Amino acid sequence: MSARMSRQHRRDTSPELALRRALHRRGLRYRVDATLPGIPRRRADVLFPRARLVVFVDGCFWHACPLHATQPAANGEWWRAKLEANVARDRDTDARLTASGWRVLRFWEHADMEAAAGAVETAWLAGRE
Repeated sequence: MSARMSRQHRRDTSPELALRRALHRRGLRYRVDATLPGIPRRRADVLFPRARLVVFVDGCFWHACPLHATQPAANGEWWRAKLEANVARDRDTDARLTASGWRVLRFWEHADMEAAAGAVETAWLAGRE
């Protein structure tokens, strides 16, 4: 495992915490780092089971943000394949969840988490109807 990967937090990143605080202030309650229904070895950053709503906060490096993605120079081919696989896994996760009746929201780590919380709240309310 590379030094970059060993230092990387899998959960409770600053953007995730900011989103969760904003959701909590809005009175929303959720599960954190929850397993995804029917998809082994994949987890949601925020999960609303009753509303069938899954929320991810994607890191710009790890999920190849179109604005901020970088490609490491050392071991370039390995990193390219790794990051492409991450993006492909994200699309597969979204498709599988959507096919089983879940709504999926993804936000980049650089997004305004207050605005993201507003979008989550809107989707949550729609899922409760």
